[in-house]
Amino acid sequence: MGWKMRSDAVSETADRVLREYRVWAVVGASPRPGRASYGVMGVLEAHGYTVIPVNPHTDEVRGRVCYPDLASVPDEIEVVDIFRRSTSAGAHVDEAIEVGAKAVWLQLGVVDEAAAARAEAAGLTVVMNRCPAIELSKGLGRA
Repeated sequence: MGWKMRSDAVSETADRVLREYRVWAVVGASPRPGRASYGVMGVLEAHGYTVIPVNPHTDEVRGRVCYPDLASVPDEIEVVDIFRRSTSAGAHVDEAIEVGAKAVWLQLGVVDEAAAARAEAAGLTVVMNRCPAIELSKGLGRA
């Protein structure tokens, strides 16, 4: 199971996700500039990723239309980046599987091993307890 790999193997998986997939849905996206999800969306956008905010409590984040759930997103989603508590993450992983995402990325502090196992069993790549902005600052994701 990929999320239980050695640190260097996890970095390789994170690097592969950052290199191969360009369309990210950010679940738990916040319109508040002080929130981590807001900043990470900006970093992803600055690196050329298409970012789709998902949050049922707001209509717009960073000038982008915000969708209430993954099923409402009209575009293909490659990576689902989850900014929710660990206890809520599993439902969003299941949504990611349902919409045909290629990978799920659970943010720093978000750990749900059962959900990660379901994602991997469904063929999704899993990165857990990592931040794509931090990984990009290390130079990962570059071709």
